[in-house]
Amino acid sequence: MSQDHTSTLSFSSFPLRTAALLIRIMIGWHFLYEGMVKLLDPRWSSGPYLMQSRWLFSDLFHSMAQNPTVLLVVDFLNIWGLILIGSALILGVFTRFACFTGVFLLGLYYVANPPFGAYGFGVSEGHYFFVNKTLIEMAALVLLGLFPSEALIGLDRLIAGRRNAGEVPVQADLPETVPAEENSFELGFRGIANRRELLKNLTVFPVFGGFVLAGLKRHGWGSYEEANLSQVDAMSQASVNTVSASSLNDLKALAPKGSIGEIQLSRLICGGNLISGFAHARDLIYVSSLLKSYFNDEKVIETLWLCESAGINTAILRTDDDTIRIMKEYWRRGGKIQWLAQTYPKIDDIAGNINKALDTGAIGAFVMGNIADKFVKDGRVDLVDKAVSHIKSQGVIAGCAAHAVKTIQTVEESGVDTDFYMKTLHHTNYWSARREDQTDDVITNADDNYWEMTPDQTIAYMKNVEKPWIAYKVLAAGAIPPKNGFRYVFENGADFACVGMFDFQVVDNVNTLTELFSEELQRSRRWLA
Repeated sequence: MSQDHTSTLSFSSFPLRTAALLIRIMIGWHFLYEGMVKLLDPRWSSGPYLMQSRWLFSDLFHSMAQNPTVLLVVDFLNIWGLILIGSALILGVFTRFACFTGVFLLGLYYVANPPFGAYGFGVSEGHYFFVNKTLIEMAALVLLGLFPSEALIGLDRLIAGRRNAGEVPVQADLPETVPAEENSFELGFRGIANRRELLKNLTVFPVFGGFVLAGLKRHGWGSYEEANLSQVDAMSQASVNTVSASSLNDLKALAPKGSIGEIQLSRLICGGNLISGFAHARDLIYVSSLLKSYFNDEKVIETLWLCESAGINTAILRTDDDTIRIMKEYWRRGGKIQWLAQTYPKIDDIAGNINKALDTGAIGAFVMGNIADKFVKDGRVDLVDKAVSHIKSQGVIAGCAAHAVKTIQTVEESGVDTDFYMKTLHHTNYWSARREDQTDDVITNADDNYWEMTPDQTIAYMKNVEKPWIAYKVLAAGAIPPKNGFRYVFENGADFACVGMFDFQVVDNVNTLTELFSEELQRSRRWLA
């Protein structure tokens, strides 16, 4: 009885070897897939993942994410580590080394983002309380690493057979009753059993080839339409897209900073219209729905992590339930981007929406442009004053936004004690701008579609306003190239620029801004932040 039991648990047991082989190939497939996906995505970076670390070595991980040179090395080692470990496991070559190298790599993933969700750590799919799929895969690799690699089908077994050809190897763990064909590696490549063994060990190549074929078909053999549509710039017209998106590896420097009061803000502020699904897409009425599908909660959080990694420390977002839910989750994971809240005071409820933002953790708030425009147009600048006074009474910075320069002028001349203004600014030299022969009713909601109708008046008035100015809608919904738009608003007096960004635009925009600031800006207004 004892002898049978020992034989069943022996490494030569066919069911045990088969199970171990399948586990090795599956884990190898997983590693290889993860590596290939990252290799084939030019925008992938480990930066956002590292920035979310809050446990052991979190400061080290954060510094790695914010140093472009170090991050480039980390990404290279990550991608090729996954690919090489996965390939080795599938092919069964250098198996033991691959197993323990994989354990080390998975250990870094686990430490960077452990599954302690209930304690505010990590980005795990659930709150597993210590044990997640990363830890389970680590345990499986440890077990495989302890398993004799030459006992499983693969190149290690062939190598061992060639090395042991003509010798009688020690059989410490193989029982005498195992048939010759089960132990043909003992005889190297001699006889029929050897050929059979060779064929068995080479069966790992079709598995590896199948993976490569699937990868090429998925990423390299796209249709004619897919290949050509990927070159179209749909932001403005059907033209060849000559701008490629950048990843954190391409970041040249962190976004520069300024201050409003005691609050430090990045000169480039992440705008919230895109992630809320408000696209300003002119007559393309389907775009907002597409945006809402693209910017699910995780994509918004990923975009915020990218912004933070690039030095953007502030986002201007709407005050609604979606924003609050996402920001709470982002902050729970360790995010540090500040929320400057766009609020919606009502005639009969000035404080309600403002309190909702400040109770959630906003570092400041302002009256939304459309609302301030309407209050002033209706002769109720006192309502703007009440909203600003309430915000300031809560100990945070308070502002007023506007589309019309008359709104800012009225608020300023009425003595409303704002800490800053938000005012639209962009030039009108772009392809979809209103022509002189167009009347105000060409597009019903003129203020919303023309954004900045009087840029020269805005520049002239704001030049004498002694308060920080956040310019918004500076790119006219993507119609103006960033370098052109950024130069225009900063040289004409803005202290900050609020820009809606897709995740794949963040690094390019920050690089554009830092390059611009490295030059000598010809400002018409002194810095007020």
